[in-house]
Amino acid sequence: MNRINIGIVGLSFGKYIIENELLAGGGVPYFKLAGVCALEREQCAAAAAKYGVKAYYDLDSLISDPEIPVIGLFTGPVGRAALIQRIIEAGKDVMTTKPFELDADAALAVLQRAKELKRVVHLNSPSAVVSDDLRQIESWLAEYPLGRPIAAHFQTWVSYREKADGSWYDNPDQCPVAPLFRLGIYALNDIVCYFGEPESVQVTQSRIFTGRPTADSGVLTIRFKSGAIATIFASFCVGGDIPYGDALTMNFENGTIYRGVGPRTNHQECMLKLITGGSPSPVVREVAIPAGNRSGSYQWAVFHRAIHGEIPETVVEPSHVAAAIRIIRAMSLAQYSGRTEQV
Repeated sequence: MNRINIGIVGLSFGKYIIENELLAGGGVPYFKLAGVCALEREQCAAAAAKYGVKAYYDLDSLISDPEIPVIGLFTGPVGRAALIQRIIEAGKDVMTTKPFELDADAALAVLQRAKELKRVVHLNSPSAVVSDDLRQIESWLAEYPLGRPIAAHFQTWVSYREKADGSWYDNPDQCPVAPLFRLGIYALNDIVCYFGEPESVQVTQSRIFTGRPTADSGVLTIRFKSGAIATIFASFCVGGDIPYGDALTMNFENGTIYRGVGPRTNHQECMLKLITGGSPSPVVREVAIPAGNRSGSYQWAVFHRAIHGEIPETVVEPSHVAAAIRIIRAMSLAQYSGRTEQV
């Protein structure tokens, strides 16, 4: 395998990516860590020494290095489109993370620019190509007459004990309804695939024990123009269970699809279940999807192949990325107004 040199920008979440994706994880066969970049010189130098790579103290010095053709961008989402613009104009390809941006127009513009330049920009949610769990859902929708979407219900939680540190996590403008923005974004990116154009949103949020000035539990309700309704719940306050359950129930006129619903004993697989209505008896189908192939995973193999010019059969369009961001912007308004906000 031709491993490609990659430089990581942003060492807060970037450290997690290095240690869990590039040094041990799905990225190992495809990419080789070659540099780290951060404005905090001490942090950057320490990380470079730890991982045995070169330190870069600004983005320009990293993207001007011809030995590093790929950039992993793991800074905060605010202004990320502008950073990606600089990277792709320098002829580099980019792997980044959710949430992609807070500005839907900027996100759409930079993704379209990447296509013009024939540069590859991937992120984990929405994935570059349809993940195995969403592919299975699409297969069931094609095979069975489930009818129109009626509702979706998503819930996820974890137990955090975070402290305020002055980062974007502490700013409700940059991190609106924090658990929804940081964790619920996965559901947004999945649900908009099936429920069409969103119309309006409502928000309920609270802060129970977090050390940050932002919310630690929240519920987002989305009404779609079709009349379908989705609710997304996310919390940083729930322990005693395997975290990041990402349980999704999708109700249709003639059946229901469940993904990861119910207690789990491990992170190794995600269960999908379909139950249809009708007579003489309902159809029941169950499929287990390996956790690494589900929505939200980093598709390093796909990214590697795309860099080498392979175009996947199914590609998530830039408009899909922008659609969820527009919901987030309406959610940001609703967190202050307490009213229904139009998307």
